Amino acid sequence: MPVRHPGRWAGVAVVLVLTSMFGHGMLTNPRLDWGTVGRIMGDPSVLHGLRTTLELTVLAMGIGLLGGVLLAVMRLSHNPVLSGAAWLFIWVFRGTPILVQLFVWNFLGALWPKISIGIPFGPSFHSWDYNDLVTLFTAAVLGLGLNEAAYMAEIVRAGILSVDEGQPEAAASLGMRRGHVMRRIVLPQAMRVIIPPTGNETISMLKTTSLVSAISLVDITRAGQDIASRTFEIIPSLIAVSIWYLIFTSLLTVAQYYIERHYGRGSSRSLPPTPVQRIRTALRTQRAPLATGGTS
Repeated sequence: MPVRHPGRWAGVAVVLVLTSMFGHGMLTNPRLDWGTVGRIMGDPSVLHGLRTTLELTVLAMGIGLLGGVLLAVMRLSHNPVLSGAAWLFIWVFRGTPILVQLFVWNFLGALWPKISIGIPFGPSFHSWDYNDLVTLFTAAVLGLGLNEAAYMAEIVRAGILSVDEGQPEAAASLGMRRGHVMRRIVLPQAMRVIIPPTGNETISMLKTTSLVSAISLVDITRAGQDIASRTFEIIPSLIAVSIWYLIFTSLLTVAQYYIERHYGRGSSRSLPPTPVQRIRTALRTQRAPLATGGTS
C-alpha cells in the first residue's frame, strides 16, 4: 500500500491558500491600478533605462569573463609575480563593496584630473580630462566589470582545478604548448563546472546594475524611481520595474539550462529530457491508449 503523507498534503493546502489570497489581493486591490503598471512598463524613459541595464549587464559580464580567465591563469602560474598580482587584485576587488567601487571610479578624477599616455616616468604624448574620458556609463562598466572579474577568477580557477592532472600531462607529452593545452584540453572540460555559477553571476549582475543609480546613471531602476517621484505612483512603478527584471532573469535562466545541458553531454550517457521533450512524451503517452482502444 502506498505510504500516506498527511503533512505533505497539509503543506500543499497552506501554500495554495496563501498563493490564492495573495493573487486575489493583487488583482482586486482598488489601490493598485494595473493599467498604470502597463503604461509605466512602456514609458520611453523606462525602456531607455532597460536598454542601459542590458548594455551594462553584457559589457560587465564580458569584462568579468575575460578578466576572470586571465586572473585564474595568472593565479595558477608558477611565476610568483603573476600569481601575487592576481591574488592582490582579487583580494582588493572582492574584499570591498561594489557600491564603494562605483563611487571610486566616478570620483577618481579628484586624484588624477588628467589621464596621460607616454613614456613611463617620462614625458607624455597626449592627455585627456578624466571626466571626459570616464563618463558615468564608463565608470559603471568598470566598477561592475572589474568587480565581477574577481569573482569569475575564483570560479574559473575552481573549474580548471577540477580537470584531472593527467589530461594536461598527456597533452604535453604529445608536444602541445601550455596555451594550446589550456584552450583545447583544460577549458572545454572545465566548462561543465564553470557554467552553472557563471549563469548565476549573470543573473545576479542583471540585478546588481541597479546600484548604478547611486552615481546618477539612469538605468531601469532609476527611471522607475523618477516616475514614482514625479507621479507619486510608487508601488506601480516598483511593480513595473520588477516585471521587467523577472522577464529577463527568466530568459537568462532558460539560456543557462540549455548551456549547462550542452556542456554536460560528456558527463553522462543520457541527458535528462528538456521541458519540451517531457511535454511531448506526456502527450504521446496519453494518445497511445486512445489509439490502442480504437483499434481493438
